[in-house]
Amino acid sequence: MTANFSSTFIAIIALLSGLVLLIAGGECLISGAAKLAVRFGMSPLLIGLTVVAFGTSMPELFVSINATLGGHSDIMLGNVVGSNIANIGLVLAISAILYPLTVHFHRLQKEFVLLIAASFILPATAISGGFPRSFGVVFTASLIVYTAYSYRSENKQKAQARSGYIVAKASHPALGRIMFLCSVGLVFMWFGSEYFIDGAVDLARFFGFSELVIGLTLAAVGTSLPELASSLSAIRRKESDLLVGNILGSNLFNLLLVLGITGAIKPFGFPPGSLERDFPVMIAFSVILIPICLRGEISRFHGLALLGGYCSYIFALGCG
Repeated sequence: MTANFSSTFIAIIALLSGLVLLIAGGECLISGAAKLAVRFGMSPLLIGLTVVAFGTSMPELFVSINATLGGHSDIMLGNVVGSNIANIGLVLAISAILYPLTVHFHRLQKEFVLLIAASFILPATAISGGFPRSFGVVFTASLIVYTAYSYRSENKQKAQARSGYIVAKASHPALGRIMFLCSVGLVFMWFGSEYFIDGAVDLARFFGFSELVIGLTLAAVGTSLPELASSLSAIRRKESDLLVGNILGSNLFNLLLVLGITGAIKPFGFPPGSLERDFPVMIAFSVILIPICLRGEISRFHGLALLGGYCSYIFALGCG
């Protein structure tokens, strides 16, 4: 009993230490990336969709790569799917409850199309037996094309609508400081992901949970904390565009970048039950967001409904 308690305590310490490093690393990377965005005069929406989304998706990427290389692909897939569910059902829901969010749907149409398409394509690859390396390359390339296209499109529109844009100031943030912040963030997240995975695997074994469930819950919520932190920061500044853009962009990056790079490194299969339970829930949360955003506002009522749906999903996982 003492040995079991000791090993469980060590696992909890490893998991919490990894989580702290992941969050601290994410904050450093987001800060550096945001300063870099200011140098290029990017808009709040584009910063949310790309720069902040990239930074807040880095914990998922590092956790997924470490999980895959360590032979724990169920944690990897659960982490990505669970994070996409948590970003909408938890982070966006809490944000809307605290501060109703104004949404300009016409600015987000291509992101919704890409997100829904990737959400359906991913489970469809199960027909061929799993997610092949070629799809990983295609997913990653698609994200690169999307990011380049988004930045180029904004540059063309700057002359027409400068009033709502973040304009690069005369005193640009020092490039050396930016690179230092990004480097520290990457190092923290790499070591944090290793500790987090080790602790999560040990806890899953001790409590008898599957690695998929650990990925869908503990890992997903843990790696979604940077999104929550950046969303609360956006609420304080009343930047609805940045907040909604961050959530959509983060989910898009999780599917195209995280699974893309992970699949390109090592093809993976799908855990039993995930295609019937978890993927439909992830797709449902993304699809239901479309009519909500078409109304022009994510209200407190919408936030409560999304949060209720998320809590019901977690309860179902616990009962299963």
